Amino acid sequence: MKGYIYTMFQGADPGKGWAMTDPIYGAKPTLGACMPNIRRAVDVGDYIFSISGRVKNVQQFIVGGFAVEQKLNSLAAREMFPDNILHKEKDGTLRGNIIVDHNLNRLKDDYHTNWEKRIDNYIVGTKPKFFQSQREIDEARKETLTILQDTFKRKGETVSDVIGRWRRLDEEQIHNLITWIEAVKMKSKR
Repeated sequence: MKGYIYTMFQGADPGKGWAMTDPIYGAKPTLGACMPNIRRAVDVGDYIFSISGRVKNVQQFIVGGFAVEQKLNSLAAREMFPDNILHKEKDGTLRGNIIVDHNLNRLKDDYHTNWEKRIDNYIVGTKPKFFQSQREIDEARKETLTILQDTFKRKGETVSDVIGRWRRLDEEQIHNLITWIEAVKMKSKR
């Protein structure tokens, strides 16, 4: 078993109002357009974790993670997850992480570059662990840099100093992150 952890793009911070379009956490987590290199590299049983994107004067945090249950092509994903087809809400926010129509043409609201390289390896997850409440997110912000430093045995002043844009995880590191997420969630309930 292996895993990957990556930082989402600048401004992608669900604790600061950004709507999670990719990955989508929940009962059945998915990753469909972002990080095609990681989606290509993972196998069933591997783990994927995401970190919020940079926001000025705000500490980044590990948003959550999940185990890979399936890898699909975009057409199969459209059939299984019609609610995840990229669309614009009435308030103008984007939702969804399936970026193609029934003919594998790019959807007009897709903002990714190299979109044709992003349509394979749609990830369906299981065993999601993620921070939802503001209290959980606030606690995760305080502890993320320390847990990353401990996990990777590397010092740094920022998330980027410790992992760069993304890093591979071994089984012990995966276990360390899952245990930490569960502990933060429990602490936040008190």
